[in-house]
Amino acid sequence: MNDLSKIVAGQGIWTVLLALGLAAGVSFSSTPLVKALSVKVGAVDVPKDSRRMHNHPIPRMGGLAIFFGFVVAMLLFVPLDRPKQGMLLGAVIIVVLGMLDDKYALPAKPKFLVQIIAALIAVMAGNRIEVLSNPNIFSPNPYWELGVLSIPVTVIWILAITNSVNFIDGLDGLACGVSTISAATMLVIALRVEEWNVAVMMAALVGACIGFLPYNFNPAKIFMGDTGSTFLGFIMATMSVEGMFKQYTIISFVVPFLMLGLPIFDVCFAVVRRVSHGQSPMKPDRGHVHHRLIDMGFSQKQAVGVLYVISAILGLSAVVLTEGGAEKAMIFLLAMAAAAGIAWRVFLTGPAHEKPEEPEPRDQTEQAQEKEEDGDE
Repeated sequence: MNDLSKIVAGQGIWTVLLALGLAAGVSFSSTPLVKALSVKVGAVDVPKDSRRMHNHPIPRMGGLAIFFGFVVAMLLFVPLDRPKQGMLLGAVIIVVLGMLDDKYALPAKPKFLVQIIAALIAVMAGNRIEVLSNPNIFSPNPYWELGVLSIPVTVIWILAITNSVNFIDGLDGLACGVSTISAATMLVIALRVEEWNVAVMMAALVGACIGFLPYNFNPAKIFMGDTGSTFLGFIMATMSVEGMFKQYTIISFVVPFLMLGLPIFDVCFAVVRRVSHGQSPMKPDRGHVHHRLIDMGFSQKQAVGVLYVISAILGLSAVVLTEGGAEKAMIFLLAMAAAAGIAWRVFLTGPAHEKPEEPEPRDQTEQAQEKEEDGDE
């Protein structure tokens, strides 16, 4: 590395640290204000079914504080070219939609339609997956040119990640913590390849999540709600298009799936489970990975800790793979697929699919004794 490169790298590192610290400070300091606003407008999560893990009303819409922290840092430290402007505009739409949903509990179909519009805005601004690496390393053609398919493919990717982060937002600190780990993974990879703008944006997202987490850990004082979960998913999906799919050969095909592996697995599992039961893929239920860990006897903190560790392992694997070759990537991908298959089998046969035990048949003597006791009363 020459002297000029060292100077640029040094300035880049300081910018990354400043963006992270500023985003954390804005998010942390604005969360109490957002909490008061949530209570005032009635954006409060009242436990009314078995999916809820809390037993008293808790304000939601806390994702607004994460949004504030991210946007302030990004506006100060990142040049806004057309793709970034499109990403921010789409993110604003997603946040407004999330706020309305946290307040009014909107139907799934209108929400999905607005998410498509937000994704299209980001895609038409230039955030596209135009080339995919061919996972077949023995093929003479190392790339797939998507052409006109780049628009629908990217929109589907953004929608899938946006909703997958929303799907895992079921325990205190879970979605925010997993998003922090995934964003930190993108940050480390961006630093390794010296993509400074991507690194600064990921640092801003990490900082915004870190600033919110003290209020969101169990027992949570505020939830980030759809305002936060869909915003985090949207930003990470868009940034993975901007920073990951365009960087490597076969690695570019694997790394985004590793970084976001936990929410991707959960959303795939949820869709297959619901469709197989004749339900809408968007219908809420109590069969997510975190619910199953609770049903297995884990406490909320233990379940969240387990899923943090899994996310960290996947993130570390993604970082390691950026230094590996195509053969290592394919071997690792096959190993991960096998592990996912085993996990899928475990969860399919887990507590959520077990039938309730039926009472053992009682003999006539026991029934007669119960009738006599009832008659004495």
